[in-house]
Amino acid sequence: MRFATWEVGGRVRAGVVSDDGLHELPDDVTVLDAVRAGLPAAFELGARALDGPAVPAAGARVLPPLAPPSVRDFVAFEEHVEGMTGGAGVPPEWYEAPTFYFTNPHALIGAFDDIAVPPGCRQLDYELEVAVVAGPDGAAFGYSVFNDWSARDLQRREMAVHLGPAKGKDFATTLGPWIVTADELPPDQDGFHALAMSVSVNGVETGRDLLSNMGWPFAELLAYAARGTQVRAGDVLGSGTCGNGGCLAELWGLRGTQDPPPLQPGDVVEMTVEGIGTIRNRVVAGIDLPPVPPARPRTRARPL
Repeated sequence: MRFATWEVGGRVRAGVVSDDGLHELPDDVTVLDAVRAGLPAAFELGARALDGPAVPAAGARVLPPLAPPSVRDFVAFEEHVEGMTGGAGVPPEWYEAPTFYFTNPHALIGAFDDIAVPPGCRQLDYELEVAVVAGPDGAAFGYSVFNDWSARDLQRREMAVHLGPAKGKDFATTLGPWIVTADELPPDQDGFHALAMSVSVNGVETGRDLLSNMGWPFAELLAYAARGTQVRAGDVLGSGTCGNGGCLAELWGLRGTQDPPPLQPGDVVEMTVEGIGTIRNRVVAGIDLPPVPPARPRTRARPL
């Protein structure tokens, strides 16, 4: 079953997607409500919605499928890490445990929305990923395509002071076009999903991989995220960028030059994940803001 959120004529609705169109859930029910109820209850809600009329999908603006309480993004593809180091090898710490950071849940954008270049960015990049949506039992409720947009120049400055990424990441993350429930994408015996992933810029393919090339399956990522804390129903966890051109910076690291070049206004980035769907975003110019003031120099004097 595919759960989605959309807008028609300024009215936001949640529901399920079929070949006939969009079927609305009851007025007061969101996709997050359905996720929190768990898969059996969500299936019942979805089945009742499918018995109702369908709204044509062509006239709807697809929004992020839910408003998650939190968004974590892992780095679970070994080949991606190797590319980002410029072929210098994968740090041994990567193999010890999954690594993730928290990103901005308020910066999610829809599957076909425009993406504005963030202030001060000259090296905009995409990242091809899949996200798992946690259910109330801590297991996977479903999956969605995930594009962790990255301002590489801003990220590089932040991480030089051993913190971040922050402004290098929190301006936009595409999630969509819907959540495909976990029953439609059963893992193999080792817990992985052998789904084809691809990304193109302006119609030219720049990356392709299999989701099963992750170093850990999603069940392990969910378990690690919950280690010593809580994962709540509706939390979104990204797989991290796939290898073999899953982002431009990986290719830059391997080639030693910015080829292909950073994204520019007018570029269209399209991502497709087998069994889940396609997202497509056009890059547009962002707002110009004054430069960030530098830190003021301080003496090392201390009070007596």
